Amino acid sequence: MALTTLTALHDFLQHSEHPATTRLREKLAKASKSDYENIISIYQEAIPLVEKTLWSGKLDDDFLSQYQQIFRELEAHIHSAGEDQRHHIVLLIPVADRPQQLTDCLNSLLKLCRKYHYGGVKNSRYQKITVLIADDSKAADNIRKHKAIVDAFNADGLESLYFGQEEQLQQLSLLTEQDRQALVGVLGKTETLRFYHKGSSRMRNITSLKLKELQQRYDKILFYSLDSDQEFQIKVATHEGDRNVYALNYFYYLDQIFSRTNTCIVTGKVVGDPPVSPAVMAVNFVRDVISFIQQMAALEQQQDCCFHFTEPQESDAAAYHDMREMFGFKNIRQSYHYPCPLTGQHNNSACFRRFAEKLNGFFYGEHPTRKVFYTYKNTLDSIAPARTVYPGNYIFNAEGLNYFIPFAPLKLRMNGPVMGRVIKTILKDRFISTNLPMLHKRTVGDSATSEFRPDILQQSRQIDIAGEFERQYLGDVMLFSMEALTEQGYPLTRLDPDTVTSIVKATEKNIHQQYLGKHKQLITELDKLRTLLHTPECWWNQAPDLNTATAAFDDFIANIEHNFGDASYGYKFINSAADKQPRMQQIIEAILLYPDAQKEWEQMLSVKNVSAGIR
Repeated sequence: MALTTLTALHDFLQHSEHPATTRLREKLAKASKSDYENIISIYQEAIPLVEKTLWSGKLDDDFLSQYQQIFRELEAHIHSAGEDQRHHIVLLIPVADRPQQLTDCLNSLLKLCRKYHYGGVKNSRYQKITVLIADDSKAADNIRKHKAIVDAFNADGLESLYFGQEEQLQQLSLLTEQDRQALVGVLGKTETLRFYHKGSSRMRNITSLKLKELQQRYDKILFYSLDSDQEFQIKVATHEGDRNVYALNYFYYLDQIFSRTNTCIVTGKVVGDPPVSPAVMAVNFVRDVISFIQQMAALEQQQDCCFHFTEPQESDAAAYHDMREMFGFKNIRQSYHYPCPLTGQHNNSACFRRFAEKLNGFFYGEHPTRKVFYTYKNTLDSIAPARTVYPGNYIFNAEGLNYFIPFAPLKLRMNGPVMGRVIKTILKDRFISTNLPMLHKRTVGDSATSEFRPDILQQSRQIDIAGEFERQYLGDVMLFSMEALTEQGYPLTRLDPDTVTSIVKATEKNIHQQYLGKHKQLITELDKLRTLLHTPECWWNQAPDLNTATAAFDDFIANIEHNFGDASYGYKFINSAADKQPRMQQIIEAILLYPDAQKEWEQMLSVKNVSAGIR
């Protein structure tokens, strides 16, 4: 059969040596033009074979384009078949003072839609994609920019909705006073004069009220929660260096998962920059910097750059995390090399300068030596029980609206893992993970800074992460307390205050010891780095043109000392029982109140659903 719309698939089946393609080729030859159901099933059966070929060796750009074309052909046949019964997907993106990162995020979404056409295109508009931008900005100029960005992408064919602070307050005003009081632990207190920088977790909970309203528009709907510093690409390691590519059809696979299974919540992961705070990455990064300096000291300054490697660097699971053992991962390697990103002919001196420029990006969450790379496994085959929600990459159906992000007003880090432990207890195998990671980019473009990151303060050359350190420490206390609590049946089983208090205090004591142990290691490693860097005979100390680069290393050391040294705010805080006590009490009270808040939330959404139906 000669159908022009089958060109890419037909070409693959003609040239593939996979045994299964012979049967598919014969089925395709016998199919009639109007036998859409059969043709669609052939495409769906062929796609995993195409993927295996795509990832069987070096990533080939031409074949990647063919893979994308096969999906566009599939979409054309689904459109020709008539009514499309697949899920409409609403993407929720909280954003605070990040116009450039929001633009990059939405650009990646638009490119994904153009390459794969999920849901079809009619009158230059994507039919099954809606974007909801939930603005938590402080700066009026950024609010104006975000509104303009929404308008621009609307004009480009993406249905884009703006959910600003006025709209958020309007949603909250629809709640009864009783609901507002009962849900303070979910939505926070409404301060109309300072209703910004509420935090992404609280924003997601507030925006769930709007999502419930949007649910009424569609028979089948999925909600996709992501962050504004992420993109719909994956990072792959190649012999020529790492690359970011549009090689995953996220929406196609999510529709498949929710259509084939009784899943309620799916979480993906991230590739690129790690998903954790620099507060728990300092030890291993300083070790990597030491390794870099040691290698440089043994090389010649004008020698061709020696930091390009023939084989991509293999990475252990959670290699970026100083305390990965607490999460069940083994610590196999002590240090990782720096893969120089410079192209063209250049020497070790240029590499030294480039690494120096990227060092302070670490304090914004970038990790130049331990990035996360994509490893292929078919999305459907990779489905597994989950224990962690990645707030910047999780997807849920209408039922999933019943589960808010716990303890959001506390503004702790680790809210996703905490939510995951709770959800796992309630949903069991209806909460899954799958191999659909998103690209995570902590910094903007080629810079070493983020547009806005809460509790990261920069003044001249000093970067202060004290607020983030505190939130990370308390977030770890909450997470590992939750692990112990759920082992006793929480939240389905109520635990008495004494039990909760005992668990939280015991957990904090253990976390405190873990942090002190890493602090001791870090101080030792930092002294070693300082000595190595300032060894007089090292060539960078004899090259005036490298003074700026050497000063950047000094700034990095000074910022590590400022944030992790004996006199740092973070370690003073965790060593002060008096300073910790109010926050510890907040954690205990929030845990005790959560079951009531969960019940109230579900009842409120149920009433909201009935009211929406009446209108």
